[in-house]
Amino acid sequence: MHGRVSTSVNEHAPTMRQHVFRMLETAREDDRKSRFVDLCLIALISSSVAAVILESMPSVEARYGDAFSLFEVFTVAVFSVEYLLRIWTAVEFDARRGLSPWQARLRYMASFHAIIDLLAILPFYLLLFGAFGNVDMRFLRAVRLLRVLKLTRYSAAMNMLLITIRENGKALAAAFLILVTVMLMAASGMYYFERQVQPEDFGSIPAAMWWAFATLTTVGYGDVTPVTNGGKVFGALITVVGIGMVALPTSILATGYAHQLKLSTTTYRNRADEALDDGIIDEKEARDLEELRVDLGIGKHTASQILDAGMVRRALQGDQVRPGPVCPHCRKALD
Repeated sequence: MHGRVSTSVNEHAPTMRQHVFRMLETAREDDRKSRFVDLCLIALISSSVAAVILESMPSVEARYGDAFSLFEVFTVAVFSVEYLLRIWTAVEFDARRGLSPWQARLRYMASFHAIIDLLAILPFYLLLFGAFGNVDMRFLRAVRLLRVLKLTRYSAAMNMLLITIRENGKALAAAFLILVTVMLMAASGMYYFERQVQPEDFGSIPAAMWWAFATLTTVGYGDVTPVTNGGKVFGALITVVGIGMVALPTSILATGYAHQLKLSTTTYRNRADEALDDGIIDEKEARDLEELRVDLGIGKHTASQILDAGMVRRALQGDQVRPGPVCPHCRKALD
């Protein structure tokens, strides 16, 4: 999710590109126009995903096929305009990095959210222009379900999860490598025990991989089960190992997510301490703190506790907080 621009954008006389940038970015609570745009885009994304799901039902598609087609054209038109406008205004986000306009736009086009925006509209144009000739490419319609990922732009929690996955990519890759290794060993062992009794289900190692994968992930469909004594004992051992295999990536994600949440809280606390350095939280500082709180996904109650703790620390240090501090949430004077 793009951060908001404050110092790099002229607050007094914004240009058209700056105005559009503010409209498309996640809105502040006091920015009604930008919030209205956000709500409209969220509603359109949700409706588009629901339409794709309903369109997969033959009876519904036969009755409302034309309506679905018109809605798809409207949706793609809106998303296409949004995609182009985000590329055009990407210069404002990178204004402080010293990049040229084209460098800033290319940098944005390679970002996660820009790729999702492109995938949301690309299947429509590929089918429209027949890019693959007579090949049946109806499966591209299912790719439209990726539009649900566009909602991550408006969710700080989802963005934090994506950051966690990116930061812990190597650990997760190692965990999945271990899972694949154990799966191959499980499939090989079950092939050894059950191949003669159940040649259809365990007649080869690739065939036994289905049982190994379902068992290691603790799903256990029960459609394929060992019947020999050796196979049952071996299967019991693999079941116990499977519990640890599932817990390994889960613990990595949970730990990484908690670490990212701690970093977000620390970032907000440091910014709050800077704002309280002169003893006053003026209107601009309150607005910046509120924007930072929304970007980091910190709750209002947690933010209030951090501000209260900061003022208490200053009081214990012997500093008097001058009258006039403003709450970053309700804009009222703080006691």
